Amino acid sequence: MHFFQSPFLRLPFLAVTLLVLMGCNQSSPPADEPAKAETQKVIHVGYQGMINPWKVGIQTGAFEKATGWRIEWRKFNSGSEVITGMASGDIQIAVAGSSPIATAMSRGVDVELFWILEAIRENEALVVQNGSGISNIEGLKGKTVGVPFASTTHYHLMVALEQHGIPSKDVKLLNLQPDAIMAAWSQKSIDAAFVWSPILNEIKKTGQVIQTSGELADLGKPTFDGIIVLKSFAAANPEFMNEFVRVIAQMDEDYRINKDKWTPESTQVQAISSLTGAKPADVAEVLAQYHFPDLEEQCSQSWLGGGAASALYDTSVFLESQKKISAVHEDYSVFINDKFARHALEKKATPTQ
Repeated sequence: MHFFQSPFLRLPFLAVTLLVLMGCNQSSPPADEPAKAETQKVIHVGYQGMINPWKVGIQTGAFEKATGWRIEWRKFNSGSEVITGMASGDIQIAVAGSSPIATAMSRGVDVELFWILEAIRENEALVVQNGSGISNIEGLKGKTVGVPFASTTHYHLMVALEQHGIPSKDVKLLNLQPDAIMAAWSQKSIDAAFVWSPILNEIKKTGQVIQTSGELADLGKPTFDGIIVLKSFAAANPEFMNEFVRVIAQMDEDYRINKDKWTPESTQVQAISSLTGAKPADVAEVLAQYHFPDLEEQCSQSWLGGGAASALYDTSVFLESQKKISAVHEDYSVFINDKFARHALEKKATPTQ
């Protein structure tokens, strides 16, 4: 005799059987491979399109490997965008020029400078259009000049005008980002521009350099690109910061020692080209326009030991005169943190056996 068996009575048995089979087919992760998606710490880091050695580390994943963190890299077009991101807490570490950095510090954004990415030299310059009739700074009177406002080039343009006794009102200044400068230059809607590479290299093809940032730096008005961090993040994560700085220093040192090997075909130049969009053939030329301080120089009076604070103070005075900030701090050394660079310097001096 066959008894009728309800399908609903069979469900518990089927469910248990299915779970057992699934358990047999699913292997547990090894004990030494934790679920990284759940345990790995995350940081947001901002960078810009300047051509520099640390971009090799960004492109190759060297920072993630050294720190063990997941890094979300975010590209910004200007220092002002960077400062907005820092102020909101959306990013914890970022690159900016000394002018935007001074702006952030003067406005009370909780940041500190911990690395001089590059001292600005011939990679930022004031260029005039061929055929504009301009041959010197005095010739800018009544002319139109494109420059990203509140940037390092804006600061240096105002310094140049001041040194030659030219009131800024006598020059028509347009607030243009580098890509917009390139477009305006091509259309000849501006007579001159103070901008950085790689756009600088493009406009030089049909223009003449009449002032470089390196020349103004030698007169006591240096500018730089630096890396800043939220103070709260740096204080809470010193091990991350130590490893992060160590990788930057390694990238810079590799370039200084092996710059002849950084050819258009090299993996380093290809990495920078891929990240910035610059032509591989142009990367070496732009790199040569910068000065990348080594660990000793980073920690010296020239930079993190005093020079950077002085430069930030001078820049802030300029920004106040332009009504970009409302107040200037008496001492900008309180916004400088050299302990991570010093840690890297000590490790380099006493390498682990």
